[in-house]
Amino acid sequence: MSKNPWLLPDGIDELLPEDARRLESMHRRLVDLFDVWGYDLVIPPMIEFLESLLSGAGSDLDLKTFKLVDQLTGRTMGVRADMTPQVARIDAHHLRHDAPTRLCYLGPVLHTRADELAGTRSPYQVGAELYGHAGSHSDAEVLCLMIEALRAVGVQDLFIDLGHVGIYRGLAERARLDVEQEAILFELLQRKALPEIVEYLESLDITETDRDQLAGLATLNGDSDVLQRARVLLKNAGDSVTRALDGVEQVAAVVNQRLPEISLHYDLAELRGYHYQTGMVFAAFVPGYGQEIARGGRYDDIGRIFGRPRPATGFSADLRSVIACSRIALQPRHAILAPAVEDTQIYQCIDALRAKGERVIIELPGQAGNVIEMGCDRRLRQLAGKWAVTPLEDNEIFGELKINE
Repeated sequence: MSKNPWLLPDGIDELLPEDARRLESMHRRLVDLFDVWGYDLVIPPMIEFLESLLSGAGSDLDLKTFKLVDQLTGRTMGVRADMTPQVARIDAHHLRHDAPTRLCYLGPVLHTRADELAGTRSPYQVGAELYGHAGSHSDAEVLCLMIEALRAVGVQDLFIDLGHVGIYRGLAERARLDVEQEAILFELLQRKALPEIVEYLESLDITETDRDQLAGLATLNGDSDVLQRARVLLKNAGDSVTRALDGVEQVAAVVNQRLPEISLHYDLAELRGYHYQTGMVFAAFVPGYGQEIARGGRYDDIGRIFGRPRPATGFSADLRSVIACSRIALQPRHAILAPAVEDTQIYQCIDALRAKGERVIIELPGQAGNVIEMGCDRRLRQLAGKWAVTPLEDNEIFGELKINE
């Protein structure tokens, strides 16, 4: 038995009152924002059968998913590591709308391992998904919603990274790379290891044009001139690459029009989620934070395993990481202390105060501690036969709590 039974597993933590109140406050802001944008809240189960959890976008989550055997059926179940496949199942299997469907979700997920050194294994995932539309307008809507969601919880100085996995996919297909070659080059591109990329491409039996275009991807990052350079470098890369560049330009144009103050950055070799994303990819960054605080993109046909393939685009974030970048200060919460007396009038007064949003704490007979420790800055007293809220006296602030004074 552990000598310290209060210890939690590495990467598993809990939120104490102030942090929990802060998270819940941000939770409410986001649910309200999603609602006015037309996104309906869903609450997927914490656990379900493994094949459902690992479908589509979840296929890369196998190593992150805690697994156990269902004692009722003998089938393997998993604790959700990402709610995106679950929401896709809800859209495809339960809702089955023909019109575009907008859904949002917030809740805890569990990972077998953290994303980064000393990171959490119990993120609080927030996200939104749009199903049933394949155009760049839905990508732009989701991206703008992601930006507005981050700003709603106090994240400022955002800059957005835009890319499109269809560019690399189109170039790899045109060069006829096999699965192993594509995987090796993918890894090199993620590291922007240009000398290694060039050396590896030289070893492949591909055309010089294919070699130059694939190597050039690693240099296509920066501000808006990246798209112009990409048009020149990739002018003969095929229709799929051209459509991908068109899509990036269209989404950027919408964001520039709706949110001109947002800084856009382009990285056409950014391949996050490459194995399940099918189009636009984007991420949000803030200065001084070493990794993205939100990410998203297009992942069409995720509902195929559930019997209804649909175009899909969405974003997600760990709300706890987002809050760490927030500039919204949590307002102090003070309470009114009420004496423990059996009196109809005092309970009527307490009910009225609580109806106005006041926090009222009723003393418990024989309790220990002082008023400040309880978070109270005022007290209910009977004055001239009526109960009234009054300031604390000095002896109450600095002394022990006096019951039924």
